Amino acid sequence: MTSALVIGAGIAGPVTAIALRKAGIDATVYEAYDRTAEGVGAFLTLAVNGLAALRELDLHTAVRDKGFDTPGMSIGMGGKPLAEFRLGDPLPDGTVSQTVTRAVLYSTLRDEAVRRGIPVVHGKRLVSAEAERDGVVARFADGSSATSDLLVGADGLRSATRTIIDPNAPAPRYVPLLNAGGYARGLVLDTEPGHLRMVFGRRCFYAYVLHPGGDVWWFANPRQPRELSRTELARIPWREQLLELFADEDGPARDLVTESPEIFAGWSTYDFPKVPTWHRDRMIIVGDAAHATSPASGQGASLAVEDAVTLAKCLRDSVDIPTAFQHYERLRRTRVERVVRQGKRNGSGKSLGPVTRQVIPLFFRLFKPSEASMRWLYDYRVDWQEQPGADHTR
Repeated sequence: MTSALVIGAGIAGPVTAIALRKAGIDATVYEAYDRTAEGVGAFLTLAVNGLAALRELDLHTAVRDKGFDTPGMSIGMGGKPLAEFRLGDPLPDGTVSQTVTRAVLYSTLRDEAVRRGIPVVHGKRLVSAEAERDGVVARFADGSSATSDLLVGADGLRSATRTIIDPNAPAPRYVPLLNAGGYARGLVLDTEPGHLRMVFGRRCFYAYVLHPGGDVWWFANPRQPRELSRTELARIPWREQLLELFADEDGPARDLVTESPEIFAGWSTYDFPKVPTWHRDRMIIVGDAAHATSPASGQGASLAVEDAVTLAKCLRDSVDIPTAFQHYERLRRTRVERVVRQGKRNGSGKSLGPVTRQVIPLFFRLFKPSEASMRWLYDYRVDWQEQPGADHTR
């Protein structure tokens, strides 16, 4: 049986390993950290196209049961709506886009991989890898090594695999926005559960969604022109800074901050407009390692899942590993780079100056985003039964 080393146990890694196993490839996941992801990270929305790809692996119900329905969103400013649309059509069984904590999503996918007999080994930080005549040998920081037929780097934004494949690979591009958020308790808001409300605040973009249990999940994107170091980020008094940014806000922004027991530790936003080299010899990258996107309507995790299923199909149906990698890149590159561009536009629009604030309502009246204009994003499907010849959009 063909074997694979999968580097990274976040979202892309376990799903890739599960997809490879379905394609008849024996996979083992290696994770740099010596602990699991419980309690780590904020929350995300997984769009219907990502859930459809999970459905091909019999995984979507496991994820759906841990999140809550988020079928639509609206955009507003100054207490007035600008646009409203669905986050894609429901799947045939009624599944809609889901919001879930990162920690729960990570642990659900990892546990499902283990349940299906896939080893997940922690404390294995990749430091080098090289192709041999019949495979790849990976070397880890603890001095150990592993050999397999191929290596898949699902190791995220700071991917070691990406620079092993191409020492000249570009660094992530900084998008001048920070991220913070929390879970507010005890608020009574005029909104229905699962409807994501995004707001162009006077000084800071923010969004919130009511959990069916009553808490309000929210995030904010303060503008930060200069990239900050981790030390500088850690020193920011997030609650005080957000309350200052929201001092003149008409909506619930200040209440979201004050009624949250904890504020997520802030982090910077990055993306990859283009990673020129995705694969070399028997090594390849997937997910954020290849095409990290700033927030784009639930697409970061969804693209990683699409990658996993597509790569496994290409390996299943190609005559050899290099051909499979080439086919995979042909199928994926155009789509993911388009999503990255969309995410960059979304991010750029979150920071409005005084003049732009005056014209943005007119812009939305003239160029209101429609559900039809977003179908390319949400209607994309990866069909496990099809021979991998072309992208499939309903």
